[in-house]
Amino acid sequence: MSVRTVLVADDEESIQKLLKRVLEREGYRVVVASDGAEAVEVAAEERPSLGLFDLKMPGMDGVQALEAIRQQGLQFPVVMVTAHSTVESAVKAMKLGAHDYIKKPFDVEELKLIIQKALEFSSLEREVLRLRRDVQCKYSLDQIVGEDPKMKEILQMIQTVAATRSTALICGESGTGKELIARAIHYLSPRMDGAFVKVNCAALSENLLESELFGHEKGAFTGAIRTHQGKFEQADGGTLLLDEISEMSASVQAKLLRVLQEKEIDRVGGRDPIQVDVRVIATTNRDLEIECKEGHFREDLFYRLNVVKMAFPPLRERRGDIPLLAEHFRNLYAEDMGKPVERISAEAMDALVRYDWPGNVRQLENALERAVVFVTGDTILPAHLPPEIGGVAPESQTATAEAWVGRTIEEIEREVILSTLKRTQDNRTQAADLLGISVRTLRNKLNEYREAGVI
Repeated sequence: MSVRTVLVADDEESIQKLLKRVLEREGYRVVVASDGAEAVEVAAEERPSLGLFDLKMPGMDGVQALEAIRQQGLQFPVVMVTAHSTVESAVKAMKLGAHDYIKKPFDVEELKLIIQKALEFSSLEREVLRLRRDVQCKYSLDQIVGEDPKMKEILQMIQTVAATRSTALICGESGTGKELIARAIHYLSPRMDGAFVKVNCAALSENLLESELFGHEKGAFTGAIRTHQGKFEQADGGTLLLDEISEMSASVQAKLLRVLQEKEIDRVGGRDPIQVDVRVIATTNRDLEIECKEGHFREDLFYRLNVVKMAFPPLRERRGDIPLLAEHFRNLYAEDMGKPVERISAEAMDALVRYDWPGNVRQLENALERAVVFVTGDTILPAHLPPEIGGVAPESQTATAEAWVGRTIEEIEREVILSTLKRTQDNRTQAADLLGISVRTLRNKLNEYREAGVI
């Protein structure tokens, strides 16, 4: 770990020497400046991790130096040190980004603690910025693979819609990538710094969904032992994704409509409404117009959601994108597993293009992940694809099946589990997914084999 540099700016030489001695004992590298102007110059050269600035210095004082440093784009934390502590100067320093404020004569141990906390906070801020950049990159338009004219139209719509506050309705079959589009809209919008919150409407009962969306007060119902903040409050200033909204009950639909109209929610058991500023994006794998005609979905809510409608095409309707997506997933999982899988054979690609993909892009991704797991060379062949896609089974699999004749189910199960672990390089999560069991079940099986002395 590199040594952190602290810039001490103080016109009193005795204070400079004291702080330098104390901080160097703590393992910091210390550079000094005798006034604000010199502090600005040293900061530009040294790019310190933290600054300790005296508020009152001849010429340019600590606040002016901090202001000049911020104008240069330097964002290290600064702690103001002064014998003239006033509320006004403290407020001004904090507004310019000073992390903390300490008064002379200061306690050395207190100062050490303030510095430690300031550096920890700065580290967390940098990590948040890094994660935010990673997320923005992950959900940028560059990550949405597709050259089909329908996809290009959707990509153009995303950019247009993202700049607005309007609700959006994304329609399409399961597995087409509706959530990816919703996230792209959020991270391209002015709300990108706000939360992106997702609720799966199909996974919750009516009562649970109402509480999850709008929250509840302590004692509102049996089991409500504490106040619960709902997803609308969590998404305040950001975006709320209502996934598979067609599964929402009529009662919750009515309450959602009111929220969209009034911009306020009522917690279950609450007395006063709570104002919220949330952009709503809804997804559905059903035709909501038909659902309205059949009485399963409120027509007025549909019109509220249907301000911008984006129809996501199933993969079978854009077969030209299958090779692009297949290569994207091959490269992704080859890199993830550290395997030199460099290509997909022409026969395997032809099988991928001909298949109808009822599970859409999600199914294609799973097929390519499986292929990368089982391939032993540098090329994915039809035999490495699921049988319903590749149409053939590897000779090795056929030979293995013949070898299993006369063996117990327990023996076969053990061999399949251990073989899958070997192929995934002992990645238990991937192995469990391929085997169709939980990681816990896999762990229990391995414990059984160890106790029996067979591994």
